[in-house]
Amino acid sequence: MVKKTSAPARSHSYLRFSFADRVQHLAMLLSFTTLAVTGLVQKYPLNAVSLFIVRLWGGIENIRATHHVAATLLMLVAIYHLIGMGYKIFVLRHRMTMLPSLQDVKDAWMAFTYNIGLGKSRPQMGRYTFEEKAEYWALVWGTVIMGITGFMMWNPLATVKLLPGDFIPAAKAAHGAEALLAVLAIIVWHMYGVHLKRFNKSMWTGELSEEEMLHEHPLELADIKAGIADRMPSAATLRKRQMIYYPIATILGLVMLFSVYGFINGEQTAITTVPPQAATIPVYVPETPTPLPPTPTPLPSPTPPAAAEGTQASSTSSTWIQVGPIFAAKCLQCHGALASGGLNLSTYADAMKGGKDGPVIVPNDAANSKLFIVQSAGGHLGQLSADELEVIKEWIDAGALEK
Repeated sequence: MVKKTSAPARSHSYLRFSFADRVQHLAMLLSFTTLAVTGLVQKYPLNAVSLFIVRLWGGIENIRATHHVAATLLMLVAIYHLIGMGYKIFVLRHRMTMLPSLQDVKDAWMAFTYNIGLGKSRPQMGRYTFEEKAEYWALVWGTVIMGITGFMMWNPLATVKLLPGDFIPAAKAAHGAEALLAVLAIIVWHMYGVHLKRFNKSMWTGELSEEEMLHEHPLELADIKAGIADRMPSAATLRKRQMIYYPIATILGLVMLFSVYGFINGEQTAITTVPPQAATIPVYVPETPTPLPPTPTPLPSPTPPAAAEGTQASSTSSTWIQVGPIFAAKCLQCHGALASGGLNLSTYADAMKGGKDGPVIVPNDAANSKLFIVQSAGGHLGQLSADELEVIKEWIDAGALEK
């Protein structure tokens, strides 16, 4: 006779994140990833991967537009998070368990000693571990820094009304450094703690099993089983608090939404928002030789024919007067005062000096000049047109003359 055994009881699951929390996480994931991709290609514009992504995206203007859309989504997620957090604190009266405390320092030290074999047990933690708190507040700090520096770059005219102009390149440096730090933190810290050390699916399913709760959040599990965890207030109390909170949250939400609208529509660029001048000044006027008056008989030439031909060639060749405005219009955003890659094309002397890797212009040899080679490949952030590239080629092949 075979003895029947009952199937093992299914492990109980506990709700950890609501549907709204998971939607916030998904929106944050999409906006952060898009910002990282479209931002890093602008921070490292000469990298081969950056050039590939820019071509794939359809050009630098599409990259910047996508970056701005993702930044706007991130700001909207932040507003929703603030309002939702206020509801949990003031209406549901949940405990502010995400606030750091001295116990987190003790837990971090206990985890460190346990991991290196000096401690006998792991720390017992509540709803949020010290790692989760550190990551959350790092996100808050990074969002504030990226928002402030992003506003300064997105609205330069409004910025210089309050601060010196030097703050704008400083904001660009801080924006790029914080972006790189955030990406590395996600790749190294978040990926290991959530996906590699112990795969945590709660931000997708919303739940943790009892075994996972016992391993990661034993103190919260004990509160739940003891019936002292956060509990819903009565219906009457809930309605009373909602009547107070909803009007305040609506006003604050509208103020923040109007702030975002001003953030993204205050000005487009410093060029488009400058009032038009009374007179139109041409940016680029090609130099043309002045025709000589007709003479009845040819004048004797004091120079040999060969020298005369050389003089005529140099008088019609391109000089810095022709190519300088081309660089100013297309290249100075990256290769101006900030000198990306050490290359500054603001002046003739700087252009001939080259960048960190050496000269980019070889007089009389455009084919071996790095500037011409990179532009000929296409897809550059400041890509020249075919006509402009031809002018640059003729200038280099003629000796890259200044005058």
